[in-house]
Amino acid sequence: MAYFSLPGGWSALAAVRLALCIFVLSNAGGGAARHTHLLRNGLGKTPPMGWNSWNHFNCKIEEKLIRKTADAMVSTGLAARGYKYINLDDCWAELNRDSQGNLVPKASTFGSGIKALADYVHSKGLKLGIYSDAGNQTCSKTMPGSLGYEEQDAKTFASWGIDYLKYDNCNNDGTSPKERYPKMSKALLKSGRPIFFSLCEWGQEDPATWATRIGNSWRTTGDIQDKWNSMTSRADQNDNWASYARPGGWNDPDMLEVGNGGMTTEEYRAHFSIWALAKAPLLIGCDIRALQNVTLELLSNKEVIAVNQDKLGVQGKKVKKVGDLEVWAGLNPATVVTARDLWAHSTKSSVKGQLSANLDSHACKMYVLTPQ
Repeated sequence: MAYFSLPGGWSALAAVRLALCIFVLSNAGGGAARHTHLLRNGLGKTPPMGWNSWNHFNCKIEEKLIRKTADAMVSTGLAARGYKYINLDDCWAELNRDSQGNLVPKASTFGSGIKALADYVHSKGLKLGIYSDAGNQTCSKTMPGSLGYEEQDAKTFASWGIDYLKYDNCNNDGTSPKERYPKMSKALLKSGRPIFFSLCEWGQEDPATWATRIGNSWRTTGDIQDKWNSMTSRADQNDNWASYARPGGWNDPDMLEVGNGGMTTEEYRAHFSIWALAKAPLLIGCDIRALQNVTLELLSNKEVIAVNQDKLGVQGKKVKKVGDLEVWAGLNPATVVTARDLWAHSTKSSVKGQLSANLDSHACKMYVLTPQ
């Protein structure tokens, strides 16, 4: 039996209701005031939800896979839960640009072109995302980066109907991301199409402190792996920047690994819970064409998703750690609340000061606490 006191004071989110996560982390491995200057593209009022190809498929992507993934997003009901972006990662283009300097979709895998793919995805009520890099080549070294071609590539993406750009940091010229990333941000704003801008410089220069005017999200960590220690360490790194998250700009601890097979169901439940509470982008990273029922159930939990999509947009923080027990968020222990268990879908009334639950190693409980 794990008992957890509820410390601290009310946050802005907790003024209405509070989401609370409790974890047992057996064997598991600050910020400033919220800023008001935002990228002026009107996007990202809540964290983006969707799918990205990299965690499961790496470079093994082609247009049939993307179309079938869009189909599955709708048929599984995930689109109805809010998952809208179908995002290509690295390896979608030819190694070289054409004679006019344009990016060229890889003929062997995207022979119909990206615009046709975008049209198909849009016909499903979804949005298409794409990938590039603030360097001379992308991380795979199989396609060009956009360094020096920012305006041209932004116009190309807009002409294709792209809705989201993940912008990586490999094979760059050694200058600071603070110099390279604003160029693409400005180019996207001039492209004539609203495109969500996701910065991916791996948190190397603390982008939460400077990317709020440049992007809609920014990676705060290195790449995630489908392992418990990797997931929890990225949650901890991301937590350092909680005060910078707000509607229009989000901390990004990398994409979800839920369903890829490297963690247990309870570990994936903890993974999804903390990403939701941390207002992280919820970008599915598994093969949604072949979802197991338990994975679909985790990813479809509308009560947990509602915490992530709360319009107030305050990121939950780790507020207590005692040994291997962690509590994320918190409130005044004198407050009497109704506690809604978001995974058991059950409610406890008149809770004051303490909740109790049985928690196995690496397990998680998640509650919304509403003052009575």
